[in-house]
Amino acid sequence: MITARILALVSLGIILGVGPLAAHHAWPVTYDKLVTVKGTVTSYAWGNPHTMFGLEVTTAGGQVQKWNVGGPSVDRMARNGWGRDTLKPGDVITASGYQFADGQNVLRLEKVTMPDGKEMFLYGRR
Repeated sequence: MITARILALVSLGIILGVGPLAAHHAWPVTYDKLVTVKGTVTSYAWGNPHTMFGLEVTTAGGQVQKWNVGGPSVDRMARNGWGRDTLKPGDVITASGYQFADGQNVLRLEKVTMPDGKEMFLYGRR
């Protein structure tokens, strides 16, 4: 009887713990079209759960847009060659990823093309 209760409590704990993890990784993006923006890095926050950076993008019409760009955890990024000093404010880069489905200027990053032309991937070496 006690073993059954312990098993039920452990099972409940696992079930409750999995829900937030799944929700956390569900970026509200549309995967219909890869979006590419070129701009100037305004900030770079190397940290978990997601490395984030700001980007100022000047449109063809001359309007300046602010974008928030996010990648995976620092461990995953480090395995793909990223580090604390990979980007710095003032760098002009090209970012490709998937935009939030509601149209916000938020990008789930797939790759960055650095000022020297080097491509930096986030979810696997290519």
